[in-house]
Amino acid sequence: MTAYEIVDVSSAAEPAYGLAIERAANTLKDGRLVVLPTDTVYGIAADAFSSAAVAALLAAKGRGRDYPVPVLVANPGVLHGLVTVAPPTAVALTERFWPGALTVIVDYSRSLAWDLGETGGTVALRMPNCRVTLDVLERTGPLAVSSANRHGQAPGATGAAAAEQLGDGVDLYLEAGELPGALPSTIVDCTVTPPQVVREGALTIDQLREVVPDIA
Repeated sequence: MTAYEIVDVSSAAEPAYGLAIERAANTLKDGRLVVLPTDTVYGIAADAFSSAAVAALLAAKGRGRDYPVPVLVANPGVLHGLVTVAPPTAVALTERFWPGALTVIVDYSRSLAWDLGETGGTVALRMPNCRVTLDVLERTGPLAVSSANRHGQAPGATGAAAAEQLGDGVDLYLEAGELPGALPSTIVDCTVTPPQVVREGALTIDQLREVVPDIA
């Protein structure tokens, strides 16, 4: 018998939808894990400020601390609250492409009480263009989120498919059906000059160069 639960939010109307969002938020605030849909792939989420929850996320995926976890935020303004000084390139890119499939790597403020793995003082940030995840983020604050799969396997195309991989390692799965976007986010390292594309995904280099022409 499984200990996890799958809750369908693909066609849920109020108040059922709101109850599902609140339940996900409360689960995360309790230090447990939730699988969420995003605008790219399903992600496994944990409270970014709970080192135990982040460790549980890495354990569920079968990954070590040498694979630090990205962080999702609810609005562009959160970027400025997580860094000492936001690089102008990161500000320009996020103003253009957030919410959306852009992840920026920045140096985070040393005052933050979090442990996302061996980050070297940097964090990968993204604001997803997904109502479900944004509604959860509005209630929880920043979440550590990695693709919902065991290390070395492809992310599950649905919440149920993610559950087949992750099982009881996650407490709650929000099912939104198969996601339209199969490509992951594009990752840009804004800690270097010029900024460097680390992974090309849903956003192309040409699109990024419309905002930052010298991006490498």
